[in-house]
Amino acid sequence: MSQTYQPKKKKRATTHGFLVRSATKNGRNIIKARRQKGRKKLSTV
Repeated sequence: MSQTYQPKKKKRATTHGFLVRSATKNGRNIIKARRQKGRKKLSTV
C-alpha cells in the first residue's frame, strides 16, 4: 500500500503558488489576510 501524498513541486506551485494567488481577486485577499496576520511565508514556493 502506497502513501497518499506524492509531493510534486510543480503541482504545488501551480496550485498554491504566489503567482496563482496573485492572479485572482480572492487569491489576493488570501495574501492580504496572511500579511495582516503576520505570516512569515505568504504562500508555498
